[in-house]
Amino acid sequence: MELNNHEAIGFIDSGVGGLTVVKEALRQLPNERLIYLGDTARCPYGPRPAEQVVQFTWEMSNFLLEKKIKMLVIACNTATAVALEEIKSQLDIPVVGVILPGTRAALKATKNNRVGIIGTAGTIKSGAYEIALKNKAPKTFVSSLACPKFVPIVESNEFHSSVAKKVVSETLNPLLLKKLDTLILGCTHYPLLRPLIQNVMGNEVKLIDSGAETVSEVSMLLDYFDIANTPEHKNKANEFYTTGSKKMFKAIANDWLDLETITVEQVRLGGMKHGQT
Repeated sequence: MELNNHEAIGFIDSGVGGLTVVKEALRQLPNERLIYLGDTARCPYGPRPAEQVVQFTWEMSNFLLEKKIKMLVIACNTATAVALEEIKSQLDIPVVGVILPGTRAALKATKNNRVGIIGTAGTIKSGAYEIALKNKAPKTFVSSLACPKFVPIVESNEFHSSVAKKVVSETLNPLLLKKLDTLILGCTHYPLLRPLIQNVMGNEVKLIDSGAETVSEVSMLLDYFDIANTPEHKNKANEFYTTGSKKMFKAIANDWLDLETITVEQVRLGGMKHGQT
């Protein structure tokens, strides 16, 4: 596997959620060039059939592969749960998902071995987090909860609203009796709701941001494969692409990433009908 240190790291997500991973990458890996694609026109992935999520994930992956990326980060829990192994087995570049890093961080953080997972319907249905947790620590008590309303709130840029506060409170209520000390944010959209989630769960519950943990793994793999970039070779800007509204994507990206300005391009992926963007 011959990889070029100066090429970009690719990030894919069902929408804007993966920007939470990019934010951490900008902090941890300032020398790296990043290319991000969010499939906002077809978000959310959570309620979709697994085979459709696999197809969409391949379409996004192929778009970024044409950009000659040196590593692919599937910054979407639903896509990681159903498509990671297939894509990993067929590509000759490192491919990283968000589930295992989040699992490891949760097991490290928990003191009472009672871990909660919140995610999309697809991620929770797959059982990927629970399986990963039980494989590493069979005696761990795991409580999983699908939160289908969270992603639409984030994608519509309503995560600061009073509606978001009400939805988060009502959705997480069942977890309050579980005596959890650790909660995995099993969707990369959820860190944008972090203050609201923390407020409901209480400060004694440690929130695990799977996306942020993933960037630590990316950093390790850059060193392992000796493909880290150097400051003098970062001569191209980061690139951002969306299949949906450029305006909405840019508003959320500028707010969340706290960058002066970013350029966003709208793209169409295979099989997308006109009118979906």
